[in-house]
Amino acid sequence: MKNVCLLVMCLGVPLHVQAQVALPNTDNQVFFTDGPATAAAVADTPTTTFRTGVDLVALNVVVTDAAEKFVSGLVWSDFAVFEDGVQQDVSFFGATSVPLDLAILLDTSASMSDKLKTAQQAGIGFVSTLREDDRVSIIDIKDATKVLFPMGDDLSAARTAILSTTARGGTALYNGTYLALKEMTKLRRSAGEVRREAIVVLSDGDDTASLLSYDDVLGLAKESGIAIYTISLRSKTDVLRAAQAGRHYFSQSDFSMKALAQETGAKAYFPADISELSGVYASMAEELASQYALAYTSKNPKKDGGYRRVIVRVTAQPGVRTRTRNGYLAA
Repeated sequence: MKNVCLLVMCLGVPLHVQAQVALPNTDNQVFFTDGPATAAAVADTPTTTFRTGVDLVALNVVVTDAAEKFVSGLVWSDFAVFEDGVQQDVSFFGATSVPLDLAILLDTSASMSDKLKTAQQAGIGFVSTLREDDRVSIIDIKDATKVLFPMGDDLSAARTAILSTTARGGTALYNGTYLALKEMTKLRRSAGEVRREAIVVLSDGDDTASLLSYDDVLGLAKESGIAIYTISLRSKTDVLRAAQAGRHYFSQSDFSMKALAQETGAKAYFPADISELSGVYASMAEELASQYALAYTSKNPKKDGGYRRVIVRVTAQPGVRTRTRNGYLAA
């Protein structure tokens, strides 16, 4: 029963449920219903169930207030979910954390030579925030992409892998991100336990060596439902030149990384200096531990491969903001 709950909550794609399961009915745990979830149903029955053969659209949702602080303590009835403008019935809710699979992608091209040591130490610190049941992989991005440490829970080996990186060559950023998406999707399908998934990409410049394009990566990201957090380190020289010209610095790479993060419900970071990297990783770790999990059965039964836009709102607290992936492919 527990594995079924995790399966629904962790997947970022529509899920076809194959069994009927009864679960504890509390606001801080998950629940399913045969129809729309209602306060009366939750109060009057000790357990609720979900139907055999139901396709659930699962979402991980970040909620923040006006000060960008994470909002905790919300319950299922505080949320409203809309698909293509039509409100959906929330049939699944989770406010407890589940294990995380995290892929850390490091740009180790020649341009990172003067920043690599600081990036290594920040990456080691990020790995150290993972919990006992979490797993991590370390992927090195140069002209070619290399998996230095495959997905696993040996955090000491992951830290050693980070320290083994050296700076040289070009940057195949899109190739590396595409590979990470493929590997995590494959692992999800083969594993008996499904987990939360996220990719964190660190780079200091434009892609110079990929055979794949940004559109290739974005298309696969929409299919996989995996959140992609991006960190773009900017050249002080480029930023200074832009300031002297009276404009803000924003490269093509910055645009791509920001759009990729927004589309997948993640966040893009643009630290002004490499010294801020540890703080960026700490912010990501806090966010990953603060997500809510929601799911619903779409009121649109068509499986036409079209892209469905999704919006999540919190109705109980005016002024709070939500962030989740922008939609999914109805296939």
